[in-house]
Amino acid sequence: MANIQEILDNLDIFTGTVLSSLGIWGALLSCLLIVVESILPVLPLCVFVTLLFYTFGNIVGFLISWICTCIGCYISFTLFRSKIKDWFEKRLVNGKVKKQIERIMSYVENISLSGLAVLVAIPFTPAFAVNIAAGLSNMPKKKFIMGILIGKIFMVYFWGYIGTTLLESITHPIYLLRICLLLLLAYIISKVANKWFKLD
Repeated sequence: MANIQEILDNLDIFTGTVLSSLGIWGALLSCLLIVVESILPVLPLCVFVTLLFYTFGNIVGFLISWICTCIGCYISFTLFRSKIKDWFEKRLVNGKVKKQIERIMSYVENISLSGLAVLVAIPFTPAFAVNIAAGLSNMPKKKFIMGILIGKIFMVYFWGYIGTTLLESITHPIYLLRICLLLLLAYIISKVANKWFKLD
């Protein structure tokens, strides 16, 4: 386990060094990699977001990161919904395994918009897993899109803030309070959006 963590840490350092050396091209490549990261979770999202914040500034860097990660999630969701869902359902075996999978799919399908937005907003939630589960379930596309649009705002802000103020974040534990506030905001906004669009 330690070796795997060391490999991932070295990958983060190597990727950040290479992208930084490419200048503006590194930032543009980061946009593409943020999209890909939603499908291939081995890529270090925090490195790409941080680079975009440094290159384009907090506002533009945030918007680019947010748009790119939302696009990536939508592509992943659509891929599993249109290409894999039917195949997956046909190959579900009977018995306990099928019942467990159906229980998970039912939970994902019936999760509230607020629950989805908060889940997505948590910085360490594996986006690809959420995309896959939503794509394989019968979750309405509008609910998924709205949950992603809301939740990713706070997730991207978190990684951009941590990446550009790393030392301050480590030496001042108040950043944990920021995370809690971000999750609360995601919950409140999702409640307002749900009342407006009636997605649940």
